[in-house]
Amino acid sequence: MTLASPLRELLASTPSSALPITYQQAANALGLSPPRTIQRVAQALEQLMREDAAAQKPFIATLVISRSGKGLPAAGFFELAVELGRYPASPSQQEAFYYSERQQAINEWCRC
Repeated sequence: MTLASPLRELLASTPSSALPITYQQAANALGLSPPRTIQRVAQALEQLMREDAAAQKPFIATLVISRSGKGLPAAGFFELAVELGRYPASPSQQEAFYYSERQQAINEWCRC
């Protein structure tokens, strides 16, 4: 069973005041148990990014961040966003694009 649909539903139903959530929070909310919980969440997020890119919608995946770092998603998010042609290849520009995209995703997807 794919986690993409339940993950999209989880993110869309999470109050915007509680966003973004971490990969671990997403795994816990989806009831995932080890091993590879974070990897499974990341794979589902990648699927959602591909779906959103195809539909020309903001990335709902922006609503999930790494617990380490500056409150940003893991590097794989940015790599796929560049691959999908949605983000600049220059890392120095990606953070600003991310914050803009995250707000667009909240406006597009969140029902709370």
